Amino acid sequence: MFVFGNFLNAFAQILSMVLTLYMWLIIIRALLSWVNPDPYNPIVRFLYQATEPVLFRARKILPALGGMDVSPIAVIFLIYFLKFFVVTTLLQVAAKLTVGGGV
Repeated sequence: MFVFGNFLNAFAQILSMVLTLYMWLIIIRALLSWVNPDPYNPIVRFLYQATEPVLFRARKILPALGGMDVSPIAVIFLIYFLKFFVVTTLLQVAAKLTVGGGV
């Protein structure tokens, strides 16, 4: 069982890193929206392509408040929820399996 526990631990750590990276992409995209970047810049295009699918779905659910797009804030809250709930749960299950306590 310790092998599965180690696998879960590794998966949880990688998931945490991916969620953190995606959160920073969302933050950078939100900051770029304040300065009107060059839409043909490859970095700007990558940021928009990587974040738009998630932000688009959030915009469909959440209305704009006073003309301000709150979808990045909602997505960041969702990422934090996933990190605190899912990743922490996976790490706790992995710790129990690694020690040999079972689930």
